[in-house]
Amino acid sequence: MTKTWDERIDEVWADASGEEVGADTIARIDALAAERSSDDARAEFERAGARDSAGMPAEAVRLYRRALTLGLDDEHRPQCVIQLASSLRNLGQYDEALEVIRAEGELSADGPYRDAVATVHALILASAGRPAQGLSVALLALVPHLPRYHRSMTAYAHEIAELDG
Repeated sequence: MTKTWDERIDEVWADASGEEVGADTIARIDALAAERSSDDARAEFERAGARDSAGMPAEAVRLYRRALTLGLDDEHRPQCVIQLASSLRNLGQYDEALEVIRAEGELSADGPYRDAVATVHALILASAGRPAQGLSVALLALVPHLPRYHRSMTAYAHEIAELDG
């Protein structure tokens, strides 16, 4: 039985798991992307992810933006936005990264990637020199997972955020 394109993409990422992503992974992803049209959003997203994982955030940002412009499905669009914000953080473009991740936070407040959005949001704030605000975002993301103490932990998280002034 022939594997689907998605299965072959997943196979490349499984092979790369636990190791540094390099030229081989990029070449494999690019070869699979070439099987699709030049305006395929998913192919551009995968190409961006390969470069992102290989430590090439500037190239990844360009491709993430192109994938978003071309239009991704509901599963891959939030992943792309999260990865774009993370790459912008890696490039030191904190204001833009915050704008991107906050917008996604509003869109996916109840979605499956809400905790990933909060995690990247917290990282961006910490990298931007606002670690208390980052800790607050992380704590607020954890509150729904706690068996108790929602009210007090929410209050503490808001209090901590003010420490960055």
